Amino acid sequence: MSPRRSYDQYCSAARALDLVGDRWTLLIVRELLAGPRRYTDLHADLPGVSTDVLASRLKDMERDGLTTRRRLPPPGAAYVYELTARGRELLPVLQALGTWGEAELGERRPTDAVRAHWFALPLLRALESEGVGEAALAEAALIEVSLEEGDFHLRVGAGDGPVYGDGAAPGEPDARLVMDAATCEAIARGETGLPDAVRAGRVAVTGDGTVAKALREA
Repeated sequence: MSPRRSYDQYCSAARALDLVGDRWTLLIVRELLAGPRRYTDLHADLPGVSTDVLASRLKDMERDGLTTRRRLPPPGAAYVYELTARGRELLPVLQALGTWGEAELGERRPTDAVRAHWFALPLLRALESEGVGEAALAEAALIEVSLEEGDFHLRVGAGDGPVYGDGAAPGEPDARLVMDAATCEAIARGETGLPDAVRAGRVAVTGDGTVAKALREA
């Protein structure tokens, strides 16, 4: 394994970029926030990355203490990658980058790949910052989201666990949100707030949890 390149600058930002500044690294973190993922799953959800680059980044991230690799017990018997506690601390970094990058999204281009779960972090930001209420988010909540591209689920207050996941919620969710792609994209671009979209009838909210009630009442 090649030695890690460094900016050789005594600066915390430079030191951070030594670890996560390479192309694809933070997007791998984005995928692993969903929990343990197989190499093939990561490759499928990172369109454009070569197999060599993905393997190299995963090795670097494991060496730097951002990820670990373990073998699933039978009948799975496959290796999965997952974030360490240090790696999970990058969530607010990705959230800040997402907020900063909202102005760069614009309309979706014909060449843009999209996965439903890529909207998980923008929706999580919306839930945590747009008038849903501190009381509603004071404890962990499971939220299921249905889009034209597919379903995914969010975990507010996830702690050390996965922040989101593909598919329907693995249990009865505290809230279910149904919206079309245009509404979800507008929220991701910062053009409309989640409570505003609910009030306008662009997001259907069902469920008896605190988050569902807060969204309906916001």
